[in-house]
Amino acid sequence: MPLYTADALVLRTYKLGEADRIVVFLTRDRGKKRGVAKGARRARSKFLGALEPLTEVRVAYFEKEQRELVGLNYAETVRSPMAMVGTSAAGPCEQPGGDALGYVGYFAELLDEWAQDADADDRLYRLGASVLDAMAAQTPVEPLARYFEYWLLRLQGVYPEARGTLSDGALAFLAASRTVAPQHMGTVPAGVRVLRELENAHRALITMHLEKTLKSDRVIRDLRRHG
Repeated sequence: MPLYTADALVLRTYKLGEADRIVVFLTRDRGKKRGVAKGARRARSKFLGALEPLTEVRVAYFEKEQRELVGLNYAETVRSPMAMVGTSAAGPCEQPGGDALGYVGYFAELLDEWAQDADADDRLYRLGASVLDAMAAQTPVEPLARYFEYWLLRLQGVYPEARGTLSDGALAFLAASRTVAPQHMGTVPAGVRVLRELENAHRALITMHLEKTLKSDRVIRDLRRHG
């Protein structure tokens, strides 16, 4: 049973038995994996702090043929968005910390929905890692989210070429997204109206292609209503 090591982004976890967790993670070179982290729910677990959504980790895991789940040996935190959101800059439509924390789950859920099991896609991994770069640079999270949605949909080939229904401001933002690094998206002129316009357009595309509404999207809207 070979041992693999990889850079990975944690996408989600859920409980297994009394003390374990199943971890869904995206590797740079071998695509999305699901593995069992034994004892991850214990107070002194060796996985403590490494399994939060969108955390970049260095993992080691055993993989056996004909088995859907790999066995996680360790996960070492490289960087965690949870350490960044408390100081992230607030944009025109957000509250410090709260919305950013909601978006961490949103980014992770979108990656989970589109990443394919055991299908390496370096572009998808780099997009996820670029979000962490931007959060570390305290980029306002709403422009960053619109950038992320645009590139995710574009990489999957489902962003329509004809965008005649978008305003000039929205088209200008998309044009900037093709040339500006994500950590600088906060410098791109985009008011509340433009960001909401793109949010609604992207939500419609995501819902149409996934045929469901994301749980994290509902969380973000609830946070905004009660913020």
